[in-house]
Amino acid sequence: MSINIAVIGAGAWGTAIAKAIAEKGHETLIWSHNADTANEINHQRRNSRYLPDVELPAKLHATSDIVAAAEGREYLILALPSLFLMDGVKQILNTTSIREGESAIAVITKGFLPTVKGPRLILETLEDYLPGFYRNSLVYIAGPSHAEEVSRGKITGLIAASENPKNSFRFRDLIKSNRLLVFSSFDVRGVQVAATVKNVIAIAFGMLDALKTSGETSAVGNTASALPRGLGALFGDGTESLLLAAGLNEIQTLGFAMGATYPQTFTSISGVGDLDVTCRSMFGRNRRFGREIIEKNILAPYRNLDDLLARIAEIGYLPEGVAATKYVKILAEKHKLKMPIAFGVYRIINREIGPIDFIHDFLEELA
Repeated sequence: MSINIAVIGAGAWGTAIAKAIAEKGHETLIWSHNADTANEINHQRRNSRYLPDVELPAKLHATSDIVAAAEGREYLILALPSLFLMDGVKQILNTTSIREGESAIAVITKGFLPTVKGPRLILETLEDYLPGFYRNSLVYIAGPSHAEEVSRGKITGLIAASENPKNSFRFRDLIKSNRLLVFSSFDVRGVQVAATVKNVIAIAFGMLDALKTSGETSAVGNTASALPRGLGALFGDGTESLLLAAGLNEIQTLGFAMGATYPQTFTSISGVGDLDVTCRSMFGRNRRFGREIIEKNILAPYRNLDDLLARIAEIGYLPEGVAATKYVKILAEKHKLKMPIAFGVYRIINREIGPIDFIHDFLEELA
């Protein structure tokens, strides 16, 4: 049995992409840091931790040996969360296929990465570690998608962005099917920024959604006295659309500051499409986190954003927007950008202000 394709990361999204590829008839290997998960995939055709009730195809195989997973693959897809991506990459740098540039590499992780130069885009950070073969040849795959839907065959669209057209087309053709549509883009920076910052906006959307459906303002903490009771009555569908439009503007503002090349990036599925589904879908972890800030006071045990990041496993799921919020603030200040929603989410998670204070300040600023 010859396996030319490997996915590094057996979370929900990595498993869903691996499943889609294996269902096309390709023998596919997926790496899990958890040996029990790898065994479950191999013997029970399930990944119950991340995709419960989804049957996995026989052509999908799993291992808990990351070096064995990466060695000798024609296609390598990195699906680790941004907080752990570089640790995984450093473990496979010395595999022959990467050292010799034989593996085409794509990334489906969303986020910015911390470096000594400050927060940077994922692909440019990887280029500093990978051999020179990979400069301007990596592929970034994103779009309005949820693992829960892709794994169940729901029609979904993705973008495969690369400065190397050949590699963009290669991964497009590897992944696409009649249910998983994949389009090519050369705006690597714009697609990466859109895929990351939308998670910050989704946290804000989750808070708004919870406030919209809340009953009395007493449910949202001691700052509620600043506004009338029955706060939820102030928010409607139009308020949500206002937030989405303003959020998209902030995404585009940072995108162009960081080198985005096509306005269409932000009006296509990688921009407005991904933002919409991340904010509105019941599967969105960042929207859920925003809701739980209001409904469960989930920030209460943490001193600030850094404390939350250090103990993020306590949440029970991984909202990528928490780390992104920190890095968006740094980048926006570096480029001298006005991003009130992103800054407000940062101040809320950093325990500087409450959600109601932010709404009050935001509306006053607009008035």
